Amino acid sequence: LTNVKGRIHYISSHARQENLYAVYGTTDRKFWRELAKCNQEEFSKSGTAGKCIEARELIIALPESMVDYEPDMLLKLFTDAFKQEYGTECIAALHHNKRKTNYHIHLIFSERKLMAEPVEKIAMRNMFYDENGRHVRTKKEILDESGNIRNGCKVIKKGEVYERKLFTVKDKWFKGENFLDEVKRFYTDLINIYVQEDKEKLKVFDRNGVYLPTKKIGKNNPKAEEIKADNEVRKQWNQVVDRALVSGVPETQIMEVKREEIGRKAQSSIRRSGRRPELFKGLVLIAVAILEILIAMAFKKMMAQEGTERYESGESKDEREAANADLKDVSGKKVRPDTSDMTTKENGDKQVLQMPVKSELAVMYPRLSDIYQKLERQNMAIYRKERQLTWLEADIDSIKGIFKGRQRKELQGQAEQMRLEVANMKRYLSGIVQGHGYKNVKMFLDEYAAAKKDYEGYQTAVDRWKAQAGTGAEPDSIKIRLQHNLRQVQGYEFERRSYERTGGRGGR
Repeated sequence: LTNVKGRIHYISSHARQENLYAVYGTTDRKFWRELAKCNQEEFSKSGTAGKCIEARELIIALPESMVDYEPDMLLKLFTDAFKQEYGTECIAALHHNKRKTNYHIHLIFSERKLMAEPVEKIAMRNMFYDENGRHVRTKKEILDESGNIRNGCKVIKKGEVYERKLFTVKDKWFKGENFLDEVKRFYTDLINIYVQEDKEKLKVFDRNGVYLPTKKIGKNNPKAEEIKADNEVRKQWNQVVDRALVSGVPETQIMEVKREEIGRKAQSSIRRSGRRPELFKGLVLIAVAILEILIAMAFKKMMAQEGTERYESGESKDEREAANADLKDVSGKKVRPDTSDMTTKENGDKQVLQMPVKSELAVMYPRLSDIYQKLERQNMAIYRKERQLTWLEADIDSIKGIFKGRQRKELQGQAEQMRLEVANMKRYLSGIVQGHGYKNVKMFLDEYAAAKKDYEGYQTAVDRWKAQAGTGAEPDSIKIRLQHNLRQVQGYEFERRSYERTGGRGGR
Protein backbone atom coordinates (compact mmCIF):
# COMPACT_ATOMS: atom_id res chain seq x y z
CA LEU A 1 0.00 0.00 0.00
CA THR A 2 1.42 3.38 -1.02
CA ASN A 3 -1.25 5.37 0.84
CA VAL A 4 -2.17 3.49 4.00
CA LYS A 5 -4.33 6.29 5.47
CA GLY A 6 -6.40 6.49 2.26
CA ARG A 7 -6.78 2.73 2.10
CA ILE A 8 -7.94 2.50 5.72
CA HIS A 9 -10.54 5.19 5.04
CA TYR A 10 -11.73 3.30 1.94
CA ILE A 11 -12.23 -0.11 3.58
CA SER A 12 -13.79 1.29 6.79
CA SER A 13 -16.17 3.89 5.34
CA HIS A 14 -19.91 3.08 5.16
CA ALA A 15 -20.20 5.80 2.52
CA ARG A 16 -17.77 3.92 0.24
CA GLN A 17 -18.78 0.33 1.09
CA GLU A 18 -22.31 -0.95 0.47
CA ASN A 19 -21.95 -4.04 2.64
CA LEU A 20 -19.61 -3.17 5.51
CA TYR A 21 -20.30 -5.32 8.59
CA ALA A 22 -17.45 -4.59 11.01
CA VAL A 23 -14.16 -2.69 11.47
CA TYR A 24 -11.54 -3.61 14.06
CA GLY A 25 -7.99 -2.45 14.81
CA THR A 26 -5.35 -3.64 17.23
CA THR A 27 -4.16 -0.05 17.81
CA ASP A 28 -5.40 3.53 17.35
CA ARG A 29 -5.44 5.50 14.09
CA LYS A 30 -2.54 7.69 15.26
CA PHE A 31 -0.27 4.68 14.81
CA TRP A 32 -1.01 4.56 11.08
CA ARG A 33 -0.40 8.30 10.63
CA GLU A 34 2.98 8.03 12.34
CA LEU A 35 3.79 4.86 10.36
CA ALA A 36 3.07 6.58 7.04
CA LYS A 37 5.25 9.55 8.06
CA CYS A 38 8.12 7.27 9.14
CA ASN A 39 8.02 5.27 5.92
CA GLN A 40 7.98 8.39 3.75
CA GLU A 41 10.95 9.86 5.61
CA GLU A 42 12.97 6.66 5.34
CA PHE A 43 12.07 6.35 1.65
CA SER A 44 13.16 9.94 0.98
CA LYS A 45 16.51 9.34 2.68
CA SER A 46 17.16 6.16 0.70
CA GLY A 47 16.91 7.93 -2.66
CA THR A 48 15.11 4.86 -4.09
CA ALA A 49 13.09 5.29 -7.27
CA GLY A 50 9.41 4.30 -7.45
CA LYS A 51 6.78 4.57 -4.74
CA CYS A 52 7.05 4.25 -0.98
CA ILE A 53 5.36 1.18 0.51
CA GLU A 54 3.68 2.32 3.74
CA ALA A 55 1.95 -0.98 4.71
CA ARG A 56 0.68 -4.25 3.26
CA GLU A 57 -2.77 -5.78 2.85
CA LEU A 58 -4.24 -9.29 2.72
CA ILE A 59 -7.71 -10.06 1.32
CA ILE A 60 -9.07 -13.21 2.98
CA ALA A 61 -11.97 -14.99 1.27
CA LEU A 62 -14.36 -16.67 3.72
CA PRO A 63 -16.88 -19.49 3.16
CA GLU A 64 -20.40 -18.07 2.82
CA SER A 65 -21.62 -20.10 5.81
CA MET A 66 -19.56 -17.80 8.05
CA VAL A 67 -22.20 -15.07 7.63
CA ASP A 68 -24.00 -16.92 10.45
CA TYR A 69 -21.27 -15.84 12.91
CA GLU A 70 -21.47 -12.49 14.68
CA PRO A 71 -19.40 -10.12 12.44
CA ASP A 72 -17.54 -8.22 15.16
CA MET A 73 -16.50 -11.44 16.89
CA LEU A 74 -15.42 -13.06 13.61
CA LEU A 75 -13.33 -10.08 12.51
CA LYS A 76 -11.68 -9.72 15.94
CA LEU A 77 -10.78 -13.43 15.90
CA PHE A 78 -9.04 -13.25 12.50
CA THR A 79 -7.26 -9.96 13.22
CA ASP A 80 -6.00 -10.86 16.70
CA ALA A 81 -4.83 -14.22 15.38
CA PHE A 82 -2.57 -12.44 12.86
CA LYS A 83 -1.13 -10.10 15.49
CA GLN A 84 -0.47 -12.97 17.88
CA GLU A 85 1.25 -15.01 15.15
CA TYR A 86 3.36 -12.23 13.58
CA GLY A 87 3.59 -9.61 16.34
CA THR A 88 2.59 -6.62 14.21
CA GLU A 89 -0.29 -4.13 14.39
CA CYS A 90 -3.33 -4.59 12.12
CA ILE A 91 -6.59 -2.95 11.10
CA ALA A 92 -9.29 -4.93 9.30
CA ALA A 93 -12.78 -4.65 7.79
CA LEU A 94 -15.39 -7.34 7.02
CA HIS A 95 -17.22 -6.93 3.70
CA HIS A 96 -19.58 -8.46 1.18
CA ASN A 97 -19.40 -7.56 -2.48
CA LYS A 98 -22.37 -5.89 -4.19
CA ARG A 99 -24.07 -9.19 -5.16
CA LYS A 100 -23.28 -10.73 -1.75
CA THR A 101 -21.43 -13.66 -3.29
CA ASN A 102 -17.96 -12.92 -1.84
CA TYR A 103 -17.67 -12.69 1.95
CA HIS A 104 -14.17 -11.44 2.78
CA ILE A 105 -11.83 -9.59 5.15
CA HIS A 106 -9.45 -6.77 4.24
CA LEU A 107 -6.54 -6.96 6.69
CA ILE A 108 -3.91 -4.19 6.64
CA PHE A 109 -0.72 -4.79 8.61
CA SER A 110 2.52 -2.94 9.36
CA GLU A 111 5.97 -4.15 8.35
CA ARG A 112 7.44 -2.14 11.25
CA LYS A 113 6.92 -2.52 14.99
CA LEU A 114 6.57 0.32 17.46
CA MET A 115 9.59 0.62 19.73
CA ALA A 116 9.09 0.34 23.48
CA GLU A 117 11.05 3.63 23.88
CA PRO A 118 11.60 6.14 21.04
CA VAL A 119 15.21 6.70 19.96
CA GLU A 120 16.02 10.44 19.95
CA LYS A 121 19.10 12.12 18.52
CA ILE A 122 20.17 15.52 19.96
CA ALA A 123 21.91 18.13 17.82
CA MET A 124 25.45 18.85 19.05
CA ARG A 125 25.49 22.00 16.89
CA ASN A 126 23.12 23.87 14.62
CA MET A 127 21.96 21.64 11.76
CA PHE A 128 20.62 22.77 8.38
CA TYR A 129 18.19 21.00 6.01
CA ASP A 130 17.22 21.97 2.44
CA GLU A 131 13.77 21.83 0.78
CA ASN A 132 14.09 18.08 0.16
CA GLY A 133 14.88 17.34 3.81
CA ARG A 134 18.54 16.59 3.08
CA HIS A 135 21.12 17.62 5.66
CA VAL A 136 23.60 20.27 4.41
CA ARG A 137 26.82 21.37 6.07
CA THR A 138 26.49 25.16 6.23
CA LYS A 139 23.74 27.74 6.63
CA LYS A 140 24.87 29.45 3.43
CA GLU A 141 23.53 26.49 1.42
CA ILE A 142 19.92 27.18 2.48
CA LEU A 143 19.94 30.97 2.01
CA ASP A 144 18.47 32.83 -0.98
CA GLU A 145 20.09 35.79 -2.79
CA SER A 146 18.80 38.17 -0.11
CA GLY A 147 20.39 36.15 2.71
CA ASN A 148 17.08 34.78 3.99
CA ILE A 149 16.33 31.10 4.64
CA ARG A 150 14.51 29.67 1.62
CA ASN A 151 10.96 28.35 1.97
CA GLY A 152 10.96 24.65 2.92
CA CYS A 153 14.41 24.79 4.48
CA LYS A 154 14.82 24.51 8.23
CA VAL A 155 17.36 24.93 11.02
CA ILE A 156 17.64 22.60 14.06
CA LYS A 157 19.38 24.45 16.88
CA LYS A 158 22.00 22.92 19.14
CA GLY A 159 20.44 20.86 21.95
CA GLU A 160 17.19 20.19 20.05
CA VAL A 161 16.00 16.77 18.84
CA TYR A 162 16.79 16.44 15.13
CA GLU A 163 15.71 12.83 14.66
CA ARG A 164 13.17 10.74 16.52
CA LYS A 165 12.60 7.08 15.68
CA LEU A 166 9.37 5.42 16.78
CA PHE A 167 9.55 2.27 14.65
CA THR A 168 11.92 -0.58 13.96
CA VAL A 169 13.24 -1.24 10.46
CA LYS A 170 10.94 -3.08 8.02
CA ASP A 171 10.76 -6.84 8.40
CA LYS A 172 11.79 -8.20 4.98
CA TRP A 173 10.03 -11.51 5.73
CA PHE A 174 6.69 -9.90 4.79
CA LYS A 175 7.89 -9.25 1.22
CA GLY A 176 8.67 -12.88 0.37
CA GLU A 177 6.66 -15.65 -1.29
CA ASN A 178 7.42 -17.86 1.72
CA PHE A 179 5.45 -15.52 3.99
CA LEU A 180 2.50 -15.56 1.60
CA ASP A 181 2.50 -19.36 1.45
CA GLU A 182 2.73 -19.56 5.24
CA VAL A 183 -0.06 -17.08 5.94
CA LYS A 184 -2.32 -18.86 3.43
CA ARG A 185 -1.88 -22.09 5.37
CA PHE A 186 -2.30 -20.24 8.67
CA TYR A 187 -5.68 -18.77 7.66
CA THR A 188 -6.81 -21.94 5.88
CA ASP A 189 -6.32 -23.91 9.10
CA LEU A 190 -8.16 -21.22 11.07
CA ILE A 191 -11.10 -21.18 8.63
CA ASN A 192 -11.35 -24.98 8.68
CA ILE A 193 -11.81 -24.91 12.47
CA TYR A 194 -14.94 -22.77 12.17
CA VAL A 195 -16.61 -23.95 8.93
CA GLN A 196 -19.94 -25.62 9.59
CA GLU A 197 -19.72 -28.44 7.02
CA ASP A 198 -16.80 -30.64 6.02
CA LYS A 199 -17.41 -30.00 2.31
CA GLU A 200 -16.58 -26.31 2.88
CA LYS A 201 -13.12 -27.06 4.27
CA LEU A 202 -10.34 -25.47 2.25
CA LYS A 203 -6.93 -26.56 1.03
CA VAL A 204 -3.96 -24.42 0.04
CA PHE A 205 -2.90 -24.82 -3.58
CA ASP A 206 0.24 -26.95 -3.78
CA ARG A 207 2.70 -25.07 -6.00
CA ASN A 208 4.90 -28.16 -6.09
CA GLY A 209 2.05 -30.37 -7.34
CA VAL A 210 1.06 -31.43 -10.86
CA TYR A 211 -1.34 -28.53 -11.51
CA LEU A 212 -0.71 -24.90 -12.50
CA PRO A 213 -2.37 -22.13 -10.44
CA THR A 214 -4.72 -19.68 -12.12
CA LYS A 215 -4.71 -16.00 -11.22
CA LYS A 216 -7.59 -13.93 -9.85
CA ILE A 217 -8.61 -11.01 -12.06
CA GLY A 218 -9.32 -8.04 -9.79
CA LYS A 219 -11.74 -5.22 -10.44
CA ASN A 220 -10.56 -2.71 -13.07
CA ASN A 221 -7.32 -4.62 -13.60
CA PRO A 222 -5.51 -3.11 -16.64
CA LYS A 223 -4.03 -6.55 -17.42
CA ALA A 224 -7.38 -8.37 -17.26
CA GLU A 225 -7.26 -9.68 -20.85
CA GLU A 226 -3.65 -10.78 -20.48
CA ILE A 227 -4.40 -12.65 -17.25
CA LYS A 228 -7.53 -14.21 -18.77
CA ALA A 229 -5.54 -15.57 -21.74
CA ASP A 230 -2.85 -16.87 -19.36
CA ASN A 231 -5.49 -18.58 -17.21
CA GLU A 232 -7.00 -20.32 -20.24
CA VAL A 233 -3.72 -22.01 -21.15
CA ARG A 234 -3.17 -22.97 -17.50
CA LYS A 235 -6.65 -24.55 -17.43
CA GLN A 236 -5.75 -26.45 -20.60
CA TRP A 237 -2.70 -27.90 -18.82
CA ASN A 238 -4.78 -28.80 -15.73
CA GLN A 239 -7.37 -30.57 -17.88
CA VAL A 240 -4.76 -32.67 -19.67
CA VAL A 241 -3.20 -33.49 -16.27
CA ASP A 242 -6.60 -34.83 -15.15
CA ARG A 243 -6.72 -37.00 -18.27
CA ALA A 244 -3.17 -38.21 -17.74
CA LEU A 245 -3.93 -39.26 -14.15
CA VAL A 246 -7.09 -41.12 -15.18
CA SER A 247 -5.16 -42.78 -18.05
CA GLY A 248 -2.58 -44.13 -15.61
CA VAL A 249 0.35 -41.87 -16.50
CA PRO A 250 2.56 -41.90 -13.36
CA GLU A 251 2.50 -38.68 -11.34
CA THR A 252 6.31 -38.64 -11.39
CA GLN A 253 6.28 -38.43 -15.20
CA ILE A 254 3.76 -35.56 -15.13
CA MET A 255 5.90 -33.70 -12.59
CA GLU A 256 9.00 -34.23 -14.73
CA VAL A 257 7.26 -32.70 -17.76
CA LYS A 258 6.08 -29.76 -15.64
CA ARG A 259 9.55 -29.15 -14.17
CA GLU A 260 11.51 -29.48 -17.41
CA GLU A 261 9.16 -28.05 -20.02
CA ILE A 262 7.49 -25.31 -17.96
CA GLY A 263 9.47 -24.55 -14.78
CA ARG A 264 13.07 -24.56 -15.97
CA LYS A 265 12.37 -23.25 -19.47
CA ALA A 266 10.23 -20.42 -18.05
CA GLN A 267 13.05 -19.39 -15.68
CA SER A 268 15.53 -19.45 -18.55
CA SER A 269 13.19 -17.37 -20.72
CA ILE A 270 12.71 -14.77 -17.96
CA ARG A 271 16.48 -14.40 -17.56
CA ARG A 272 16.89 -13.88 -21.32
CA SER A 273 13.81 -11.87 -22.26
CA GLY A 274 12.07 -10.76 -19.06
CA ARG A 275 8.49 -11.67 -18.17
CA ARG A 276 6.62 -12.21 -21.44
CA PRO A 277 3.27 -14.04 -21.05
CA GLU A 278 3.09 -14.98 -24.73
CA LEU A 279 6.32 -16.98 -24.40
CA PHE A 280 5.00 -18.76 -21.30
CA LYS A 281 1.88 -19.76 -23.24
CA GLY A 282 4.06 -21.44 -25.88
CA LEU A 283 5.95 -23.41 -23.22
CA VAL A 284 2.72 -24.67 -21.64
CA LEU A 285 1.28 -25.74 -25.01
CA ILE A 286 4.44 -27.74 -25.76
CA ALA A 287 4.14 -29.42 -22.35
CA VAL A 288 0.46 -30.19 -23.08
CA ALA A 289 1.45 -31.87 -26.36
CA ILE A 290 4.05 -34.01 -24.53
CA LEU A 291 1.46 -35.10 -21.94
CA GLU A 292 -0.97 -36.02 -24.72
CA ILE A 293 1.72 -38.28 -26.21
CA LEU A 294 2.15 -39.94 -22.80
CA ILE A 295 -1.63 -40.43 -22.60
CA ALA A 296 -1.69 -42.09 -26.03
CA MET A 297 1.17 -44.37 -24.94
CA ALA A 298 -0.73 -45.25 -21.75
CA PHE A 299 -3.80 -46.21 -23.80
CA LYS A 300 -1.73 -48.44 -26.10
CA LYS A 301 -0.20 -50.14 -23.06
CA MET A 302 -3.64 -50.71 -21.52
CA MET A 303 -4.99 -52.15 -24.76
CA ALA A 304 -2.03 -54.48 -25.06
CA GLN A 305 -2.56 -55.73 -21.51
CA GLU A 306 -6.35 -55.86 -21.28
CA GLY A 307 -7.43 -56.33 -24.91
CA THR A 308 -8.78 -53.72 -27.30
CA GLU A 309 -12.39 -54.94 -27.26
CA ARG A 310 -12.99 -54.26 -23.55
CA TYR A 311 -11.65 -50.73 -23.78
CA GLU A 312 -13.65 -49.94 -26.92
CA SER A 313 -16.82 -50.92 -25.00
CA GLY A 314 -15.91 -48.59 -22.15
CA GLU A 315 -16.06 -51.38 -19.53
CA SER A 316 -13.36 -51.11 -16.88
CA LYS A 317 -11.63 -53.48 -14.52
CA ASP A 318 -13.29 -51.73 -11.58
CA GLU A 319 -16.74 -52.37 -13.07
CA ARG A 320 -16.06 -56.09 -12.88
CA GLU A 321 -14.77 -55.67 -9.32
CA ALA A 322 -17.87 -53.67 -8.37
CA ALA A 323 -20.05 -56.50 -9.76
CA ASN A 324 -18.62 -58.74 -7.06
CA ALA A 325 -18.63 -56.08 -4.33
CA ASP A 326 -21.28 -55.39 -1.73
CA LEU A 327 -23.08 -52.35 -3.17
CA LYS A 328 -23.72 -50.68 0.15
CA ASP A 329 -23.45 -51.15 3.86
CA VAL A 330 -26.57 -52.96 5.07
CA SER A 331 -26.94 -50.94 8.26
CA GLY A 332 -26.61 -47.57 6.48
CA LYS A 333 -24.73 -46.26 9.53
CA LYS A 334 -21.16 -45.12 10.00
CA VAL A 335 -18.95 -47.96 11.08
CA ARG A 336 -15.74 -48.14 13.02
CA PRO A 337 -12.54 -47.62 10.98
CA ASP A 338 -11.42 -51.23 11.62
CA THR A 339 -10.67 -52.83 8.24
CA SER A 340 -8.98 -56.15 8.69
CA ASP A 341 -8.32 -56.98 12.33
CA MET A 342 -10.60 -59.73 13.56
CA THR A 343 -11.19 -59.85 17.32
CA THR A 344 -12.25 -62.90 19.27
CA LYS A 345 -14.52 -63.40 22.26
CA GLU A 346 -14.59 -66.14 24.83
CA ASN A 347 -17.42 -68.70 24.53
CA GLY A 348 -16.79 -71.12 27.39
CA ASP A 349 -13.48 -72.81 26.62
CA LYS A 350 -13.71 -71.98 22.92
CA GLN A 351 -12.72 -68.79 21.07
CA VAL A 352 -15.26 -67.60 18.47
CA LEU A 353 -13.98 -65.37 15.63
CA GLN A 354 -16.00 -62.17 15.11
CA MET A 355 -16.85 -60.92 11.61
CA PRO A 356 -14.73 -57.90 10.60
CA VAL A 357 -16.34 -54.47 10.12
CA LYS A 358 -15.85 -51.99 7.31
CA SER A 359 -13.92 -48.78 7.77
CA GLU A 360 -15.52 -45.51 6.63
CA LEU A 361 -13.35 -45.54 3.50
CA ALA A 362 -14.34 -49.14 2.72
CA VAL A 363 -18.01 -48.16 2.98
CA MET A 364 -17.36 -45.30 0.52
CA TYR A 365 -15.59 -47.54 -2.01
CA PRO A 366 -18.63 -48.64 -4.11
CA ARG A 367 -19.70 -44.99 -4.56
CA LEU A 368 -16.14 -43.91 -5.39
CA SER A 369 -15.87 -46.84 -7.79
CA ASP A 370 -18.94 -45.58 -9.66
CA ILE A 371 -17.31 -42.14 -10.03
CA TYR A 372 -14.07 -43.75 -11.20
CA GLN A 373 -15.96 -45.75 -13.84
CA LYS A 374 -17.53 -42.51 -15.13
CA LEU A 375 -14.04 -41.02 -15.42
CA GLU A 376 -12.75 -44.04 -17.35
CA ARG A 377 -15.73 -44.06 -19.72
CA GLN A 378 -15.40 -40.33 -20.37
CA ASN A 379 -11.65 -40.67 -20.89
CA MET A 380 -12.19 -43.49 -23.39
CA ALA A 381 -14.86 -41.44 -25.19
CA ILE A 382 -12.36 -38.57 -25.51
CA TYR A 383 -9.72 -40.96 -26.83
CA ARG A 384 -12.11 -42.36 -29.47
CA LYS A 385 -13.22 -38.88 -30.52
CA GLU A 386 -9.59 -37.73 -30.82
CA ARG A 387 -8.82 -40.73 -33.04
CA GLN A 388 -11.76 -39.88 -35.27
CA LEU A 389 -10.48 -36.30 -35.46
CA THR A 390 -7.01 -37.55 -36.43
CA TRP A 391 -8.51 -39.68 -39.22
CA LEU A 392 -10.63 -36.73 -40.40
CA GLU A 393 -7.60 -34.42 -40.51
CA ALA A 394 -5.72 -37.08 -42.49
CA ASP A 395 -8.62 -37.19 -45.00
CA ILE A 396 -8.49 -33.39 -45.32
CA ASP A 397 -4.75 -33.48 -46.01
CA SER A 398 -5.26 -36.18 -48.65
CA ILE A 399 -7.74 -34.10 -50.68
CA LYS A 400 -5.89 -32.55 -53.61
CA GLY A 401 -7.02 -30.65 -56.67
CA ILE A 402 -8.84 -27.40 -57.39
CA PHE A 403 -12.21 -29.15 -57.98
CA LYS A 404 -12.43 -30.60 -54.50
CA GLY A 405 -12.57 -27.32 -52.59
CA ARG A 406 -16.19 -27.84 -51.53
CA GLN A 407 -15.49 -31.31 -50.15
CA ARG A 408 -12.43 -30.03 -48.31
CA LYS A 409 -14.41 -27.13 -46.81
CA GLU A 410 -17.15 -29.50 -45.56
CA LEU A 411 -14.60 -31.75 -43.89
CA GLN A 412 -12.86 -28.75 -42.31
CA GLY A 413 -16.20 -27.69 -40.83
CA GLN A 414 -16.70 -31.19 -39.43
CA ALA A 415 -13.18 -31.13 -37.98
CA GLU A 416 -13.79 -27.76 -36.29
CA GLN A 417 -17.04 -29.05 -34.77
CA MET A 418 -15.25 -32.17 -33.55
CA ARG A 419 -12.52 -30.05 -31.90
CA LEU A 420 -15.20 -28.16 -29.96
CA GLU A 421 -16.74 -31.47 -28.88
CA VAL A 422 -13.36 -32.74 -27.67
CA ALA A 423 -12.76 -29.51 -25.70
CA ASN A 424 -16.19 -29.80 -24.02
CA MET A 425 -15.60 -33.49 -23.24
CA LYS A 426 -12.27 -32.63 -21.57
CA ARG A 427 -13.94 -29.96 -19.43
CA TYR A 428 -16.63 -32.43 -18.43
CA LEU A 429 -14.00 -34.97 -17.33
CA SER A 430 -12.79 -32.55 -14.63
CA GLY A 431 -16.40 -31.62 -13.86
CA ILE A 432 -17.28 -35.21 -12.95
CA VAL A 433 -15.24 -35.12 -9.71
CA GLN A 434 -15.99 -31.45 -9.02
CA GLY A 435 -19.69 -32.32 -9.04
CA HIS A 436 -18.99 -34.73 -6.18
CA GLY A 437 -17.13 -32.16 -4.06
CA TYR A 438 -13.53 -32.81 -5.16
CA LYS A 439 -11.41 -29.88 -6.30
CA ASN A 440 -9.56 -31.91 -8.94
CA VAL A 441 -9.02 -35.44 -10.21
CA LYS A 442 -5.88 -35.98 -8.13
CA MET A 443 -7.75 -35.34 -4.88
CA PHE A 444 -10.40 -37.85 -5.95
CA LEU A 445 -7.89 -40.49 -7.07
CA ASP A 446 -5.98 -40.23 -3.78
CA GLU A 447 -9.16 -40.91 -1.80
CA TYR A 448 -10.27 -43.60 -4.26
CA ALA A 449 -6.94 -45.45 -3.93
CA ALA A 450 -7.15 -45.31 -0.12
CA ALA A 451 -10.77 -46.55 -0.16
CA LYS A 452 -9.91 -49.36 -2.57
CA LYS A 453 -7.05 -50.50 -0.35
CA ASP A 454 -9.31 -50.50 2.71
CA TYR A 455 -12.05 -52.33 0.84
CA GLU A 456 -9.68 -55.02 -0.43
CA GLY A 457 -8.34 -55.42 3.12
CA TYR A 458 -11.90 -55.81 4.37
CA GLN A 459 -12.70 -58.42 1.70
CA THR A 460 -9.56 -60.37 2.58
CA ALA A 461 -10.52 -60.26 6.26
CA VAL A 462 -14.04 -61.48 5.46
CA ASP A 463 -12.69 -64.38 3.37
CA ARG A 464 -10.36 -65.33 6.24
CA TRP A 465 -13.22 -65.08 8.71
CA LYS A 466 -15.45 -67.31 6.54
CA ALA A 467 -12.69 -69.88 6.14
CA GLN A 468 -12.03 -70.03 9.87
CA ALA A 469 -15.69 -69.84 10.86
CA GLY A 470 -16.68 -72.45 8.23
CA THR A 471 -19.38 -70.26 6.64
CA GLY A 472 -20.12 -69.55 3.02
CA ALA A 473 -21.79 -66.75 1.12
CA GLU A 474 -25.51 -66.35 1.69
CA PRO A 475 -27.80 -67.46 -1.19
CA ASP A 476 -29.45 -64.03 -1.43
CA SER A 477 -26.04 -62.33 -1.75
CA ILE A 478 -25.04 -64.72 -4.57
CA LYS A 479 -28.34 -64.02 -6.39
CA ILE A 480 -27.83 -60.24 -6.16
CA ARG A 481 -24.30 -60.49 -7.57
CA LEU A 482 -25.42 -62.74 -10.47
CA GLN A 483 -28.12 -60.22 -11.37
CA HIS A 484 -25.56 -57.40 -11.27
CA ASN A 485 -23.21 -59.38 -13.54
CA LEU A 486 -26.05 -59.97 -16.00
CA ARG A 487 -26.81 -56.24 -16.15
CA GLN A 488 -23.12 -55.54 -16.86
CA VAL A 489 -23.11 -58.01 -19.79
CA GLN A 490 -26.35 -56.57 -21.20
CA GLY A 491 -24.94 -53.06 -20.91
CA TYR A 492 -21.77 -54.11 -22.75
CA GLU A 493 -23.80 -55.61 -25.63
CA PHE A 494 -25.89 -52.43 -25.90
CA GLU A 495 -22.77 -50.20 -26.02
CA ARG A 496 -21.13 -52.44 -28.62
CA ARG A 497 -24.18 -52.38 -30.93
CA SER A 498 -24.55 -48.58 -30.47
CA TYR A 499 -20.91 -48.03 -31.41
CA GLU A 500 -21.27 -50.18 -34.52
CA ARG A 501 -24.43 -48.32 -35.61
CA THR A 502 -22.69 -44.93 -35.34
CA GLY A 503 -20.04 -46.03 -37.79
CA GLY A 504 -17.13 -45.54 -35.39
CA ARG A 505 -14.68 -46.49 -38.16
CA GLY A 506 -13.57 -49.41 -36.03
CA GLY A 507 -12.22 -51.24 -39.10
CA ARG A 508 -9.71 -48.55 -39.98
